[in-house]
Amino acid sequence: MTHIENIQKLFSKDFVESPLLESFETGKIYLSSGKLVACDPLITNDMLPFSEEFPKGDFSVIVHKERESNCVAYTEIIFNTAEIVKWKLATTKGQNIKELKEGEVFGYPVESGMGCFMDADTQGSLNELEQKLYQNKGGDFMGIYEEFFHEHFFDENGAIDQYAFLKPAEAHPGTIFAFETGYGEGFYASYIAYDKDQSPVKIITEFIEIS
Repeated sequence: MTHIENIQKLFSKDFVESPLLESFETGKIYLSSGKLVACDPLITNDMLPFSEEFPKGDFSVIVHKERESNCVAYTEIIFNTAEIVKWKLATTKGQNIKELKEGEVFGYPVESGMGCFMDADTQGSLNELEQKLYQNKGGDFMGIYEEFFHEHFFDENGAIDQYAFLKPAEAHPGTIFAFETGYGEGFYASYIAYDKDQSPVKIITEFIEIS
């Protein structure tokens, strides 16, 4: 079974039927432009958005953890509840699925152990925040993780959670959904589900293949 066939099997219904996964509705992500970015926000925060134009607004985010390891296996954004008729690998500008060899995928690399979903507008806000903090702190700037992300995942008592919603700009409603990626570093693909009208129903990023 290929990755996309496995994704289709697991996620084409309104619920996931797998004793190996535990699912959590985590909240809603706000997309202002419909241009969705998936990346390691500490390493590839200049990643291009997906070529697909997604709806604008607030959408539910689901995290699916592997029960045995308690690691994040899949993250999911749900755009509507229509019946799914097809899936395809998510791509960005310049990527052609026909050029992939057997077993190859497009996706994003993770080196920090963290991935995210965010709107392209929010990506701009995050990069502006990083530059502002750097300019204000100079040599005391410890990096965007320590300055912005860390407090959402750790406090004085240790780890808070494996995922969080973050808002890089008070003046803009865009949110980042950041999370731990599977077992850590890797290269991770996303898959889009479509309804009969070719509108996106959901997007899934896979970090641990569960079959």
